[in-house]
Amino acid sequence: MNDIIKNIEAAQLRADAPEFNVGDTVKVYAKIKEGSRERIQVFEGTVLKKQGGSNRATFTVRKNSNGIGVEKTWPLHSPSVERVEVIRRGKVRRAKLNYLRNRVGKRAKVKELVK
Repeated sequence: MNDIIKNIEAAQLRADAPEFNVGDTVKVYAKIKEGSRERIQVFEGTVLKKQGGSNRATFTVRKNSNGIGVEKTWPLHSPSVERVEVIRRGKVRRAKLNYLRNRVGKRAKVKELVK
């Protein structure tokens, strides 16, 4: 039974899974369905966390919109996520950046990773 589930989950994995880490600033191109029409909406923000594995992996992106913090969570291998574009790499020492929720302005920034 376990092999059957593994085969089904392996078939749902994306071949072009995006490469990004926690702390990166990304643009998420998500497909939005409105009635019979479908369009792409861009959500740009900082990756707060990545969790899960295999086809259940999710990631959370946070942005500040008109002074209000907005967070969205997407499945990594979802067909509703067209692509994830990395704008800048972040230098962080944590796996989850929950502390950014309490910060405003310059204190909410993540330093850029310089290689």
